[in-house]
Amino acid sequence: MKSIRKLGLIIFLTGFSFMLYTLSLNEFSLTKESYNSSILDLSHRENLNPVFLELEGKHFDSRIEFIKEFESGVDKINDEFKNNQEWEKVIWTDYTFPIVKNSSSGSILNNSVLFFWLTFFVTVFGALVYIFPPAFTSSPGIKNNHIFFSKSKNRGWIGIIIGTALIAFYIFLYKFPEYIANWVIILDPISIFLSGNPADQWFLYGFIYSLAMTVMGVRMFIKYRHSNYQKVRTVSVVFFQICFAFTIPQILKILHLPAYDVKSIWPLEYSFFFDYRLDEHLAAGALGIWMLVWGIVLFAVGVPLFTYLYGKRWYCSWVCGCGGLAETAGDPFRQLSDKSTKAWKIERYLIHSVLVFAVVMTTAVLYSYFTGITEIAGISTYTIRDQYGFFIGFAFAGVVGTGFYPFMGNRVWCRFGCPLAAYLGLVQRFKSRFRITTNGGQCISCGNCSTYCEMGIDVRWYAQRGQNIVRSSCVGCGICAEVCPRGVLKLENGPMEGRINDNPILIGAKKAELNV
Repeated sequence: MKSIRKLGLIIFLTGFSFMLYTLSLNEFSLTKESYNSSILDLSHRENLNPVFLELEGKHFDSRIEFIKEFESGVDKINDEFKNNQEWEKVIWTDYTFPIVKNSSSGSILNNSVLFFWLTFFVTVFGALVYIFPPAFTSSPGIKNNHIFFSKSKNRGWIGIIIGTALIAFYIFLYKFPEYIANWVIILDPISIFLSGNPADQWFLYGFIYSLAMTVMGVRMFIKYRHSNYQKVRTVSVVFFQICFAFTIPQILKILHLPAYDVKSIWPLEYSFFFDYRLDEHLAAGALGIWMLVWGIVLFAVGVPLFTYLYGKRWYCSWVCGCGGLAETAGDPFRQLSDKSTKAWKIERYLIHSVLVFAVVMTTAVLYSYFTGITEIAGISTYTIRDQYGFFIGFAFAGVVGTGFYPFMGNRVWCRFGCPLAAYLGLVQRFKSRFRITTNGGQCISCGNCSTYCEMGIDVRWYAQRGQNIVRSSCVGCGICAEVCPRGVLKLENGPMEGRINDNPILIGAKKAELNV
């Protein structure tokens, strides 16, 4: 079976290498049709017409050269507007990606379906061939043998490469999508089938995101096939990602409705109250208003109600796309989370600071929307939301939150940055029926529970004392209970009375309390 896994790895690397190779293909030629389809704003099109006239008819074999020529032309025109104090004419919209995509020609454009099979399909097929053998060669149960000697799962050179690749992908996706436009072109047929529109970088992101969760969800299903809880949880997060986060928004586009993910909740969905989102929902009629009301009710009523009944696991471990990626693609790295008290202190200050930032930003945005005043205390509300989008939406949630899986564990974003996790955690800590109960008299202090806690909780510390675990950061993944060899831990919902128990000393199966 080892030879089959090696074959799967070879197939995977072949497909992935071909994906990278496709980025170097294509030729570029700016035509009137590609120019008009890329720049829909008529005033922008008119202002940038000198750039078009300069590039029309030129043929480029180099993507870098084509991008450089176009961007330098746009910068030249904008500089002229700024020098003349014609600020209303300055073009802040970045048209580089659509220009590059629509000006492409060559083999990728003419054979997108073939390239899809040679890249995405081959990569996924290789990954599945690599993943499947343990299902037939080992007995059910969690096997983490030699995990701390792994070059990919314990900050080795393979892990560094994986983390670097993830970080690079997010940087290109958010800041330089024109350089990965060929991957977007390959997905055009699928996007047109689902929504009637050509793909953009966000369709590419959603597709790869869903694909990664599905493939690694298969791995989760195999690894935890002895546990019904883990199997149902895995199916749940993959289902919500594919159906609610990816497919339904594409279908809504066909109906000319807002591409809304009905499971997204403010403040994780931080743009929910942005002016263009509100206008979009209001313009969509009854269904758009329903989406708006649903989103408000979900965070105002749904979050406290469901968290009271089931703890934050109802969302973080069963529904959320961020948590779903962490649980599937990030599962091999869960043991890398820092369990120190120092990390816990940083976690509490940082995640609640992000929540405060989200509340301040949203308040400022709504203030501007209803009053028309775009500055508060001399600070532009647009600047506040742009800064939040860059530092939290891009840098923290994307680059660090996912790219740092191989360095800091799979729940970096959920643990240190997610404002919704902070909100859920506050409810869970003080008003929830959920807890993890411990049978301290059976604990042998093996440390498995703490080692594999993705949220950095020193579970053993509580287990040794027979204390229930009610930490606000706990997402109820249940892995601590799965890896416990003695059945010490159990996820439970129960009455509030006795939920928090302090038993500082255990003597055998009996408890002794100190009166200090």
